[in-house]
Amino acid sequence: MLAGLKELMMEAEENRCAVAAFNTPTYDGLLAVIRAAEATETPIIISHAQAHEKVAHLEDIGPVMVHFAKRAKVPVCVHLDHSNSEAYCRKAMDIGFTSIMYDCSMYPYEKNLEMTIPMVALAHSRGVDVESELGQVPRNNLDGICYMRNDPSAYYTDPDEAAAFAEQTGTDALAIAFGTVHGEYAGKPSLNTDVIRKVRQKTTVPLVMHGGSGLSNEQYREVIECGIRKINYHTYLSLEGYRTAVFLTEEEPKGYFHEIAIAAQREMFHHAVNVIRIFSGK
Repeated sequence: MLAGLKELMMEAEENRCAVAAFNTPTYDGLLAVIRAAEATETPIIISHAQAHEKVAHLEDIGPVMVHFAKRAKVPVCVHLDHSNSEAYCRKAMDIGFTSIMYDCSMYPYEKNLEMTIPMVALAHSRGVDVESELGQVPRNNLDGICYMRNDPSAYYTDPDEAAAFAEQTGTDALAIAFGTVHGEYAGKPSLNTDVIRKVRQKTTVPLVMHGGSGLSNEQYREVIECGIRKINYHTYLSLEGYRTAVFLTEEEPKGYFHEIAIAAQREMFHHAVNVIRIFSGK
């Protein structure tokens, strides 16, 4: 059943857990995570990032995502991930997405605030929830290496700014930076969970962790205990499908493409089930 971001985050807060948010730019990945959610009887978020336009166009994959969310036996939020384009956000809302992430975190605080306020107003007028971001989560492995070599605290979310930003924008969720990196980690992840605790002391807005793949189970449990209520997950799920496809083609060099797709989907399903259980505490 189709659900909103805000309602899933509120439920996560009540249960002191986190909602898994999976990027689903491919049909097989989408089926894998929807079936994993149903198998575990757990709400999830399915997302399409603007960066994945090269994999699937929003106007093509978006309606499919909404279709499967409506058919699902559990609540599923359909979310636009990482866009700072008003036109792209409007397109997602027109398709039927229940949530958007309007990401202006690359700009100075005042510019971020100035751009986010009208987008939140627009989305709310259409019954759509909004996620925003403060701080900087390095967006690729090279950025991550530079991040680890330099002062990580320069990227962290400022708790006082987070409180003011949440109040002035009315955003429904806030992604914060405290040591995670998008994509594969160049080294061992080093998280500053004090940032999460301090932000939680300043505001009640639900908190989101980006760069969620690649952490240990203990690190997941720690950030959830500190107050993270949504965790974005993509890289290692996609790698699981890729490894399965490579293994199958090496074992059986001759065959049909659908055999590879089905095998990858099966392994991504099992991987997603494990992720959902870790995040939900089931």
